[in-house]
Amino acid sequence: MRGGTRGGPGPHGARRRVATAVLGALGVLGMLGVACGTPPAPTGPASAERASTGTGTPGEPGSIGPPLLHPSVSRPWASRPERERCADGRDVTESPRPSDASGPAVRRIVSRGALVVGVDQNSYLWGFRTPDTGRFIGFDIDLVEAVAEELLGPRARVVYRAVPTSERIRLIREREVDMVVRTMSITCERRGELAFSAAYFEAGQQLVVPRRSGITGLNGSLTGRRVCSAADSTAEALLLEVGVVSRGVELITTANHLDCVVLLQLGEAEALLTDSALAAGHLAQDPTLRLVGVPLTSESYGVAMHPDDEDLVRRVNRALETFTAGGEESAWHASYRRWLAEHLEDPDPRPPVPVYRE
Repeated sequence: MRGGTRGGPGPHGARRRVATAVLGALGVLGMLGVACGTPPAPTGPASAERASTGTGTPGEPGSIGPPLLHPSVSRPWASRPERERCADGRDVTESPRPSDASGPAVRRIVSRGALVVGVDQNSYLWGFRTPDTGRFIGFDIDLVEAVAEELLGPRARVVYRAVPTSERIRLIREREVDMVVRTMSITCERRGELAFSAAYFEAGQQLVVPRRSGITGLNGSLTGRRVCSAADSTAEALLLEVGVVSRGVELITTANHLDCVVLLQLGEAEALLTDSALAAGHLAQDPTLRLVGVPLTSESYGVAMHPDDEDLVRRVNRALETFTAGGEESAWHASYRRWLAEHLEDPDPRPPVPVYRE
């Protein structure tokens, strides 16, 4: 998720930032239910029937379908299905070739005896805490453990730091963490500030709305609505790029995408733009939400590190090669089956093919 421009309120006060102290508390309460792994069921027989059959006339009260829109309203405002290419012509996911060498960054971690990693604690399926022990689990956490074993051997010590979306880049550049493994999209803009591993997952930006919403995508059905995104994310950057504020949309930004989910549940926002892979966790958590439209971008997640730590990048890429090796018997596929298979509609899941520079 690419960092967007930050600043004060936009035209007519349409763009505002939400204080996250209360949202954080609400998010924790939400996670207590999420971590149990069983999303709440729709209440009442009628709701259950509508949820399973999708019955009802679109746009009418009690219907879960969107209203019928004039083509000029439903026309998408943005669609970038192709993966980003940078100004130098290189693939955005290009990364140094794997190596087992130990340079200054790797030696620093080995000397400390622990790997310090920035992760999410609120992304169901990807990085979240168990309610009983507070232990971090999820797809990203499985990858962290594989990287830690590559650097420090079996039973490696990992220090997890829960970081908000808006703080990821700063914490890496100020060396408060060795790396961030937090569904972080590799972008050309971020490559100017950070170093990235090869890609380990692919996703795209998509809208999440309440199931009975009339919003159909990033189009005229959003006019006059409130859309939320995490601050300094690729979602925020895309919304700013297409000029949603000038199109009559109120843009709300929060520290984390889970805060946007809370706002949706409270009725304080009417749509959330986020990665489709992250959205799968939201929908598993709350079946009253749904995805609309199509993925608007093609993005790849990577492990983010300090730009001076190329030796560490190469070792992480070596860990990724091990993590993804073995086809359907790989650790990558095992983690996918454990966390994501039930919630992502991908008939042939596989890790991205790495792109290495010479």
